[in-house]
Amino acid sequence: MQSSNGRHRDVGGGSESSAGRHEDQGEYGTASREVRHEDPWYDALASGWGELDGAGGPVPAVPGSRTGQEEAAVRARDVYLEVQRSAAFQEVRSRYRRFVVPGVAVFLTWYVGYVVTATTAPGLMARPVAGAVNVAMVAGLGQFLTTFLLTWAYARHARLRRDRAALELRWDTQELTRGARGGAS
Repeated sequence: MQSSNGRHRDVGGGSESSAGRHEDQGEYGTASREVRHEDPWYDALASGWGELDGAGGPVPAVPGSRTGQEEAAVRARDVYLEVQRSAAFQEVRSRYRRFVVPGVAVFLTWYVGYVVTATTAPGLMARPVAGAVNVAMVAGLGQFLTTFLLTWAYARHARLRRDRAALELRWDTQELTRGARGGAS
């Protein structure tokens, strides 16, 4: 068996003991001059943590200076804030809210109404509709049906009213961000 750092491990019952190995073999059966510790978690200190400088004291942490890449990120952040304030973005968000808020309100009212009716009016829910099918079963299946209908209506609304505008907004944002970073993508 092999451990995560590439060294072999003895897993019980081996006939060879550690005393019977050759001098040039290490503890795990490989030649000691070939053992490399490439496992990043193997007794290695994180860079700058707990290391000592030449005088025996801890290495002082040096704060990084602002680089051109960080300045480009700041400019890119400004682009996103500008886009968020734009009329096109506000239109996409308002179209989203105009559909989702009433849809969620209607669906939650229907769901809570079903639960409240089932607990407060069991006689009404037990009325037979057709054979062994009662009002509660029809209303419960109606919950599933309205879930699928709401999902379909949301996807249709997104496709017809928001997707194209959101895609154009995304394209414009990427172009503005690319320009803010100096042409690098």
